[in-house]
Amino acid sequence: MAGKIPAKFIDDLLARVDIIDIIDARVPLKKAGKDYKACCPFHEEKTPSFTVSHDKQFYHCFGCGVHGSAIGFLMEYDHMSFPEAVQELAGRVGMEVPRDAQPGPSSSPDQTAPLLEILAEADKYFRRMLREYPYAKEAVDYLKRRGLSGEIAADFGLGFVPEGWDNLLKAVGTSDAARSALAAAGLIVKKDNGGFYDRFRHRVMFPIHDHRGRLIGFGGRILDKGEPKYLNSPETPLFHKGRELYGLYRARDALKREGRALVVEGYMDVVALAQFGIDYAVATLGTATTRDHLERLFRYAPEVVFCFDGDRAGREAAWRALESSFPVLHEGRQVSFLFLPDGEDPDSLVRKEGKEAFSARVSKALSLPDYFYQALAAEVDFSRSDAPARMAELARPLLSNLRSDALRHLMLDRLGEKNRLAAASLRKILPESSRMKAAPVRSHNAAGKGSAASGATPLRRAIQILLQRPQLAAESTTENMEFLSTLEPERAGVDLLRMMIDLLREQPTMNIGSIIEHFRDSEHERHIGKLAESVVPGEPEELDTFYRDAIQKLRIEATGLAIERLLNKERFAGLSDAEKSELKRLLAEKNAARAF
Repeated sequence: MAGKIPAKFIDDLLARVDIIDIIDARVPLKKAGKDYKACCPFHEEKTPSFTVSHDKQFYHCFGCGVHGSAIGFLMEYDHMSFPEAVQELAGRVGMEVPRDAQPGPSSSPDQTAPLLEILAEADKYFRRMLREYPYAKEAVDYLKRRGLSGEIAADFGLGFVPEGWDNLLKAVGTSDAARSALAAAGLIVKKDNGGFYDRFRHRVMFPIHDHRGRLIGFGGRILDKGEPKYLNSPETPLFHKGRELYGLYRARDALKREGRALVVEGYMDVVALAQFGIDYAVATLGTATTRDHLERLFRYAPEVVFCFDGDRAGREAAWRALESSFPVLHEGRQVSFLFLPDGEDPDSLVRKEGKEAFSARVSKALSLPDYFYQALAAEVDFSRSDAPARMAELARPLLSNLRSDALRHLMLDRLGEKNRLAAASLRKILPESSRMKAAPVRSHNAAGKGSAASGATPLRRAIQILLQRPQLAAESTTENMEFLSTLEPERAGVDLLRMMIDLLREQPTMNIGSIIEHFRDSEHERHIGKLAESVVPGEPEELDTFYRDAIQKLRIEATGLAIERLLNKERFAGLSDAEKSELKRLLAEKNAARAF
């Protein structure tokens, strides 16, 4: 089927499908008030925090943050592509999936399909070269010297690219379309004077898959002493180093079984550990561990163990990992640190010690609170009288980023065991900010009218309420929302509010699930998902009032900006008669709004 699936079909499909049935068939749900609950299928937990709403056709886990529609659930849980998930749901309700014949203004061709196809062709070529190329023996000998068996090499799909500048080009890039796809996938590089050359040359090749199992890029290990020793595919529409982890798709069942993920630094470490039965290891792809990496890992396991060399570079990498960890940690999530003996990496150490001894090291990894204190202590001169203040100064910005009050208290208790004065100093600084972060949004019944809007900007609150009450968009016309054009250059997100209003005026029966799907793969997808996680408390009539109040505040803000611009122009260049009349009208409008 060629072409993009029409957005209108997605909306109709989600209106017919019940997300409760889809999820309950895979994860048994229990009724909890008007919603349904279960233990989250994307991370380990003992107390259910995974909620599914029938009214919103939306699921959300308050533990790991995963959320989405019925389509999104199938993509995450069953590792389906978007078209596959749509086809699965359509088949359940007897709908035939149409496709736009020609990409129009509201649709665009699938840019990733050619990349996936050419990456698969390249993968076949690399594997074939490892088996059949006359001079591939040096690659085979290299893998044998590293202790890898033929079985594990085949299991990870290892390949080989010979020496030369155009081997892949000649084998796969036989047409203009193929060369274009190879370039887009980062497998060939355009020359300054025209033409292309292969990016990977004379390397053992490691295919990289995303969490859905799609082949999205490659890593290559050079066979001689050249540089760089390891080379990854560049950033492409498919491959983003800050989000992907080598070996994750293969390890996902082991992560759930073990309850932990072991994060190492290289492909060879992952492969070697798997050969010795330690199959829950993953590797970053030439970049520091990011929050996206951690959020993805915590969907599969409640503990992440970072494994680093014990040298200076390893300690610096560990500290960067710690900094990335703090914002995503909360109850039920753990981070630990394993530092290896000097001169050892996971590959070499597991071969020396074997599985049991290496696994014992992992189990005894340094807890985050212990490593936190050790790392801080290394930066403080304890011979000075102001050492506790220095330690508190170093610890405060990190502890302020913790979402979990319980973990923050644990960190302070552990710090107090080692340095009572530093902990006491921090307790004076942190409690107020902690309460501010943890304070829930109160309903107006508890705190008076308008309190539900006090925890967010008017813009954010207007979008949140539209997600809950789509029918409110009907109150907005092109004329009475013209003021948004004044705000648009000044406020990020105004364009999203405008698009939401236009969408919901046309389709006021949409629910949160279908709204999220409408914005899939757009720049607004992540923001919509985040806003959908939080519910503005209140009865429908109260929410309507809050929405109108938010719009009124935005209108007043826009009026103020327009007045400011005209006054600035009057000061430096003067105003025309029409502009003077407009300024007078705006000032009267502002005074009337204040009186109201």
